[in-house]
Amino acid sequence: MHLKTLALVNFKNYTDASIELSADINVFIGENGAGKTNILDAVHFLSFCRSFLNPVDRQCIRLNEKFFLLQGTYFKDDKDIGITCSIKEGQKKTVKRNKKEYEKLADHIGRFPAVVISPYDTNLIIEGSETRRKFIDSIISQFDRNYLETLIRYNKVLKQRNALLKQFQELRIFDAESIEVWNIQLISLGEVIHKKRKDFLVDFIPIFQKFFNVIANHKEEIDISYKSQLEEESFAQALEKSTRKDNAVGYTTVGVHKDDLVFLIHDQPIKKFGSQGQQKSFLIALKLAQFEIVSNLLNTKPILLLDDVFDKLDHDRVSHLMQLISQHIFGQVFISDTDRDRIEKVFKNIDIDRKLFNVKGGQVEKG
Repeated sequence: MHLKTLALVNFKNYTDASIELSADINVFIGENGAGKTNILDAVHFLSFCRSFLNPVDRQCIRLNEKFFLLQGTYFKDDKDIGITCSIKEGQKKTVKRNKKEYEKLADHIGRFPAVVISPYDTNLIIEGSETRRKFIDSIISQFDRNYLETLIRYNKVLKQRNALLKQFQELRIFDAESIEVWNIQLISLGEVIHKKRKDFLVDFIPIFQKFFNVIANHKEEIDISYKSQLEEESFAQALEKSTRKDNAVGYTTVGVHKDDLVFLIHDQPIKKFGSQGQQKSFLIALKLAQFEIVSNLLNTKPILLLDDVFDKLDHDRVSHLMQLISQHIFGQVFISDTDRDRIEKVFKNIDIDRKLFNVKGGQVEKG
């Protein structure tokens, strides 16, 4: 699978741009703010129906415009497939495959997978547990549609339970029978989510460690620890124990929505004890492991999006990463960078087809 053409209309800083792409490597070079990352984000949007940068869809609409449109032609299973995504102010998001609109956006997820590595990945280390839960959930959801549906249902039930607890708090009452209705559903859904996350990590962690060792040349020991309240007791027991607290604070304090991943280097949190280079190597290894897992389970190589990945990596780590890319295990790759000389050095000894594009002020030209 690869993306043959990409068109952007009123997407972020682009008025109108059309790009014919290489099936192997596509490099976008330009100064900060020129729009390189926005091209990678457009590819991500076509895959996931959302930006990896902007949490609110309307933030992707060009200033003073009322809509944006993305069009991509994928080559998959020996045929061309057209995907369009559009958003108009005040209307719902529309995603079409060969001009036929999806009834549910969830039906699109996983069909044209992509993996992005960007400076914003540092949020996985520095921010709270929600960011890490979203990371693991987004991976599993790409190849397990039942997991995605279970997660959506869990969050809806959790919202209903929290609304009821808030009402109890305001009225200074508590109705055990009413809350039990939501408890039963939450437990059933939560136990499925917990098991699938746990099983996934058993497969994921060795692959992640493999990639880290290649990039870092076996210099550090790293690991991921899964923290869940359901590891210590059953979900039913945890909810029972938290009844008084939940009623007091007005929301659900236990469950898989509190799960976390602890990233470790030499048995210590990498957030506190890892250098910038070690942290970036850790994050790149996480994403490459994501790539391999999704690729194997979907039998399709995702598109790999590398946004400014060479910054803060020493020469050896860059060389090891590019050796992986040169082995053709990643399929189509998009790279953004500010330094043309650095890109020339990176690809000097790599024999692989590539296209270079110059990006300036929302304009893209073949370099």
